Amino acid sequence: MLYELSVKNFGIIEEITWKPSGGFNVITGETGAGKSLVVDAVEALLSGQVNEEDIRNDSADATIEGIFHISPGRLTKQQETLFREKDITLEEDSLIVTCVFRRQSRTTPRINRQAVPRALLRDIGAFLVDIHGQSSHLSLLDREQHLDFLDGFAHTRDLKNDFSVKASELHQAERELQVLSGKEQDLSRQTELLNFQIDEIKHAELREGEEEELDRELAVMTSAEKLKATSYEIYALLNSDDSMSSSAIDRLNEALPLLKKIAETDPSLQTRLERLENSAYELAEVASEVRSYGDDLDYNPQRLEEVQIRLELIRNLKRKYGGSISEILGYLTGAEEELRGITYSDERREELEKQIEQLKQDMGTLAVKLSQARTEAAQELAGAVKKELQDLNMSQVDFSVSISQEPAEKGIPFPDDKNYRFNASGVDNVEFMASTNPGEPLKPLARIASTGEISRFMLAMKCALAEADTIPVLVFDEIDIGIGGRSGEIVGRKLWNLSRNHQVTCVTHLPQIAAFADSHYSVNKESSGDRTVSNIKALTDEECLNELAVMLGGPRITENSLNAARELIQKADEWKSSTNQ
Repeated sequence: MLYELSVKNFGIIEEITWKPSGGFNVITGETGAGKSLVVDAVEALLSGQVNEEDIRNDSADATIEGIFHISPGRLTKQQETLFREKDITLEEDSLIVTCVFRRQSRTTPRINRQAVPRALLRDIGAFLVDIHGQSSHLSLLDREQHLDFLDGFAHTRDLKNDFSVKASELHQAERELQVLSGKEQDLSRQTELLNFQIDEIKHAELREGEEEELDRELAVMTSAEKLKATSYEIYALLNSDDSMSSSAIDRLNEALPLLKKIAETDPSLQTRLERLENSAYELAEVASEVRSYGDDLDYNPQRLEEVQIRLELIRNLKRKYGGSISEILGYLTGAEEELRGITYSDERREELEKQIEQLKQDMGTLAVKLSQARTEAAQELAGAVKKELQDLNMSQVDFSVSISQEPAEKGIPFPDDKNYRFNASGVDNVEFMASTNPGEPLKPLARIASTGEISRFMLAMKCALAEADTIPVLVFDEIDIGIGGRSGEIVGRKLWNLSRNHQVTCVTHLPQIAAFADSHYSVNKESSGDRTVSNIKALTDEECLNELAVMLGGPRITENSLNAARELIQKADEWKSSTNQ
């Protein structure tokens, strides 16, 4: 339900906060006071769009915010899926929708302070509120919603969801088959290329870390003479055979007897002596190893050529298959998997063709059940709507639900050996048809109904669908156009009945409708200087009585008008009490 609506600088509304009740809300007031502006504000909020002239004069922007409470379990599976996919989370079972409309600037709608695209706002708005009246936001005129109305009445939404799942599986299988078919055109060429690449990489017998090892070996071989000379120089410094100069080991050996002598006097130096002796042994060993390293260094042109050829092979493979040996081997794994996929493509094609055939058979079975249930429900719905229309003084109106199917060669099969075009909802095209004058042919509802007739059509439809309709908030504007007091009482009863399953708001000029209100609000405008401001006020019981008296007898309240108003309220209360029982 709509818990609170805040409007600022919209039309002649400077600032209002409206908290409708959960039952039947009525808005009344003088013509031009701004009653319909409240409805327009709700529509602007849920469409995320206004005309620039809707922003109050001398104001840079208009702000509209609505707080919607959604009872647990009220969302349908489709709605839950949409909320989950768009990452929208209810905060304490509530949605806060906010729009700030700026002159010559783009509006960014927000839901729970999260910016959302306007298209998403409209989708969510369609779940929350159905507005019927002078605006274009009329679900009854949207042919795409007619099927949903009928499925709600026929209780076939679960069956439709089952069909939708099958349709999704079919589209996925057909897309995969199409991909396979496209690949088959180049299958031979692709297989040849993959085999060549796999053989080339395998023949190289690459291993991780090999390139780094070869780079190190190449660096040593190309510097062999220099490394040999340097190693001999190091050996000479550590352990020279030249009698003319002393080496590091010679100096160390000279120091050892001296340290040994003083250690005999001071035993605390014994540890240092042992370390120096070990150092002498280690230094001699290092000198020997460096000498051996130099002796082993020989220039090998054959090995040098082998290493250079191997590195060139690796660089060539890197240019083709990746920046490292690891990536080349990864490419090899991917190529082998792709080749296996091509090898098994014929088997997969057969599987997909069988799967597609079975899915179409299953969908055909489901579609037949759907069509039969919809056809039966369409007749019941048409009868129920015509009965409601008779109550609304539209007995001359004929109404029917048109259901048709379109043959298609690649559609799904039916028992009549024909294939029919389908979408996620089945094969049926559903449209509401009406004729408002006797003798006139039935035409699509959107082409024949006036504003008042549309509102009453919707009221009749909503009454017929009261328990199946999932939209929680219903708003009726100008529903009383062209009807009198006697019909107004019937309209009031129907609106109040609707409010037992929905939150209903009605803008009306008829006291016979207003008398059924659970909550009554009055809109008035006040002038101050050159400014006009529209306000909305919740009426007390006494104020409701006076408001109905004014609606019955004019601005001057008399005892007669008060008595007539009192009688209307009493009669409505008695009827509501009897209905509740």
